[in-house]
Amino acid sequence: MEQKTEGFYIVLLSIHGLIRGHNLELGRDADTGGQTLYVVELARALARNSAVRQVDLVTRRVIDDEVSKDYAEPVEQLEENLRIVRIEAGSPEYIPKEQLWDHLDSFADNLAEFFRSNELQPDILHSHYADAGYVGSHLANLLAVPLLHTGHSLGRVKRSRFLASGLSKEEIEKTFNMSRRITAEEMTLATAERVITSTQQEIKEQYELYNHYQPDQMRVIPPGTDLEQFKPPEGTEIPSPLHTTLTQHLICPDKPIILALSRPDKRKNITALVEAFGQSEELQKLANLVIVAGTRDDIDDLEEGAQEVFHDVLVTIDRYDLYGKVSLPKQHERSQVSLIYRIAAASGGVFVNPALTEPFGLTLIEAAASGLPLVATEDGGPCDIINNCKNGILIDPLEPASITQALLRLLQGKEIWSRYSKSGIKQVRIHYSWTAHAQRYMKLVKAIADRTELLVRHPVRERSAIYRDRAIVSDLDQNLVGDDHALRELSEVLRQHRTSTYFIIATGRRLDSALKLMKKHKIPAPDVLITSSGTEIYYAPEHVADVAWGRHIDYQWAPRRVKKILADITGLKPQLKQEQSSFKISYYIDPEQVDLEEVITLLHQEEQSVHVQMAFGQYLDILPLRASKGQALRYVVDRKGINLEAVFVAGGSGADEDMMRGNTLAAVVANRHHEELSQLIDIDRIYFSEKSHARGILDALQHYDFFGACKDPLEVN
Repeated sequence: MEQKTEGFYIVLLSIHGLIRGHNLELGRDADTGGQTLYVVELARALARNSAVRQVDLVTRRVIDDEVSKDYAEPVEQLEENLRIVRIEAGSPEYIPKEQLWDHLDSFADNLAEFFRSNELQPDILHSHYADAGYVGSHLANLLAVPLLHTGHSLGRVKRSRFLASGLSKEEIEKTFNMSRRITAEEMTLATAERVITSTQQEIKEQYELYNHYQPDQMRVIPPGTDLEQFKPPEGTEIPSPLHTTLTQHLICPDKPIILALSRPDKRKNITALVEAFGQSEELQKLANLVIVAGTRDDIDDLEEGAQEVFHDVLVTIDRYDLYGKVSLPKQHERSQVSLIYRIAAASGGVFVNPALTEPFGLTLIEAAASGLPLVATEDGGPCDIINNCKNGILIDPLEPASITQALLRLLQGKEIWSRYSKSGIKQVRIHYSWTAHAQRYMKLVKAIADRTELLVRHPVRERSAIYRDRAIVSDLDQNLVGDDHALRELSEVLRQHRTSTYFIIATGRRLDSALKLMKKHKIPAPDVLITSSGTEIYYAPEHVADVAWGRHIDYQWAPRRVKKILADITGLKPQLKQEQSSFKISYYIDPEQVDLEEVITLLHQEEQSVHVQMAFGQYLDILPLRASKGQALRYVVDRKGINLEAVFVAGGSGADEDMMRGNTLAAVVANRHHEELSQLIDIDRIYFSEKSHARGILDALQHYDFFGACKDPLEVN
């Protein structure tokens, strides 16, 4: 290959992990995953572009007997104009990314010396992840070179996920150096000419949390897909050994396959898909349902969340008697995934992603490249994919009927199935191949290098706090819902203060019911969603469940015993199944037939450690002793490091009372004055607004000067 003498010299920075040009050790550890594959594929694609002279992928040099000697080579030549350059920083052994921060200044100095000694001047620096952003910011300012940045994941979002996993804020800080990471991310955003993301949702829900967020700085360029691996059927897929394995438990294995492929995660909403399939005899006649949900030897050996997903799926299969119509294969190799797509396509099937939210949707692109029409959630990345590929139908993941209708439309119409299949194959090549990615990338680079697209930075408001330091909490029904115009005003206030203030919804509804109501009324997505009367906690943007909270409230919880004790009480009637959950037993209560205090006394006499609460005079919830909205709220704000004095709560029913008592700033809106919270009117730090619904919340926020002094004006200093 002839050495290029003209074009751009691009330097990609990806510091942590183990990076080489062959046999990538994906999954070896947390640092050697998707990012390493992404940067190598990106480097190869850019090197093939005619506008590029040279690409250097710069990473850290590792000399360690525990890893391959490949990572000790200072330079690894991949193509004539593509190489991996390894720079020394700190001790030579392999170091996790969380321990690299003290060595990044040395890395930047050594890389600058590499450029000087080789008489090199990059045209573009492109940093990947926060550590490379830190280095890239220093070099961009030193060398006067434009910086591009791709975050891959962000510290402010990651911190919420770690909290959900059960780690304390102190453990997170000690283990992951999160404050240094977020500071580096802010510096990178303040320096970079452009930030490249995979989806619009990533911009709105993640980057907007940062002080230096600049909308004009953001560009969506989706990652490419390996079209050599993911391709249409070749005619040998059916029959094949893998097809036999996938369909061995099906009565009619030759039917088209409705394929779902995801982790066994509650957010992936697999149970709703099974429910949609079970409710439609027409669908069952037309197709089989194949769910590839990871690998397993024994469901009982899986982590708790996955066990719950499989339990719900199996119960739903049993409820609708779907035996012989649904397949749940236990094992598959990663290398077999592309063949699974082709088998489903060859059968005339459909790929479905019913997730509650899907940040990007790589499986959708892989399925489309394989010739499968798509049915996918309207929340997140699938909107972009289906809009680009014109090969599928967006559905409301909270409505099983929406899933059913979309599947029937594709499976019943050969013409539309064929059109979507062909369009997906064609448009993936145009929009989601690495060649297409490189072309869009170079268009961006040229505009920056030619100074034809200058970034005009708008003033930003600096905050001294790394993390948000206050929170607004509200119930859903009759608080946020009831005045759409006022709700829009409140939504704008919440958006304006996203970098300083958490938005938390606390509701008696289950997650799916709450999301449905929020969607209907266009309520902004909260940072934290406390559901089922305080027994479940979920974190944005992907509704990550707080498993540590579940373990905490499970203390002495015996739901079967509670149900047995209350089974014969006249005036108590169990609510519908969809209102029940693992940690909430819900009844309708007739106060004229049963006295609440007698119910509480009976449970205590039977030595049941429970929390009993009534709402709206007719709904009775039995919860674990440690669970309530107030307990859940205090757990959340403690883990996020917020003082209760900086937490505003808008409550409505008796179930909200323990959120409002104590040190929080609280309010009752006018349309709730006459209800169960009227007894609190003489308590300090509880404001009874004369305005209703969201208008009352806005009034109360002004009363407390929440975004300023953040205190009760009636308090005496």
